[in-house]
Amino acid sequence: MWQFWRRHKKKVYVTLGALGSGYLLYKLYDAHRRRLSDLEKQLAVERGHDELIKAQMQAHFESIQRIADSTTFPHVMQYLDSRVAENLDLTHFTERLIQGKGGPNTLTTAEKLELWDRLKILSFTKMLLSLWAMTMLSLYVRVQVNILGRHLYIDTARDLGTSHLLEEADLIDRNEEQQFLAYADHLSNFGLPALISITEAATSEVLKGKQLKDFFNARILHETIVQILDTFMSMGSPHHWVGYLMPEDSRVHDLVSPSSSSDSDLSRATKFEQLMGETRAVLLSAEFGNIIEISLKTLVNELSQDISSRCGESNLSSGMPLAKLLPRIAQIGQQLLKEPYRSRNM
Repeated sequence: MWQFWRRHKKKVYVTLGALGSGYLLYKLYDAHRRRLSDLEKQLAVERGHDELIKAQMQAHFESIQRIADSTTFPHVMQYLDSRVAENLDLTHFTERLIQGKGGPNTLTTAEKLELWDRLKILSFTKMLLSLWAMTMLSLYVRVQVNILGRHLYIDTARDLGTSHLLEEADLIDRNEEQQFLAYADHLSNFGLPALISITEAATSEVLKGKQLKDFFNARILHETIVQILDTFMSMGSPHHWVGYLMPEDSRVHDLVSPSSSSDSDLSRATKFEQLMGETRAVLLSAEFGNIIEISLKTLVNELSQDISSRCGESNLSSGMPLAKLLPRIAQIGQQLLKEPYRSRNM
């Protein structure tokens, strides 16, 4: 036995070394395989979790979009329509002119001319203001919805790395959403008087040389509408119109209470102000300016065609006195916010 060991000990060592190395390699391989398997399972779970988050996030965003389309925008238009009708009521002027036909001494010539001039200015003012406000509020509401969706995506991707469900970490709560979307009524509640004033000023500037007997055809009407809008947009600072849609300070009008000092209230106010700040940044961007230009151009074309059809295209093609055109202008101004063109163009 001893002689056998002496003769074959190298082989035994080599064999044992090979067996030991093989066993060690096997254990290392098995451990690596187990780690890969565990990692694959973990990745599968995370992928499933990511899909769940994406599905929940998409559902939430679509819910906001449905609310904006079915509730927020119709409400905004209805409320704005009532406020415009209240602040730009043309009935007084038309009734006085009708009464003036009752007898030769009811109104003087100067009074009649003054009433017709005011009716001319305010009819175009109401129509152009309604067109601009309808366009801008439609875009504004969509900006709000997209910003809410963006925040939901970013917050979810950053803070939901574990298995928490979206409902367990609703980082923009419903109250914040409602407060944020409530600013769509800022124009009706606070910005309308200034908007009426500057739109009337732009209209007066463009129409000051146009008489009631002047003939208007489709081309002249279209050019007049475009000129009024261009004059309005060029008045004041380059982005003066943003102040009609939203306040300079997102904390005003008590939508966020400055007296609240708790951490949760401050956190909500900070988030709310962040949403408002991003909204303002979008409105001030060159890209949004291009969208406004395209939208207004499209709607002005639609508006001109609508007026032509109401007047009879042959009549407006050959031209008609401005005095006869004004009733159609006033009628369009009353209906724009009730029947928005957005279903065709927005």
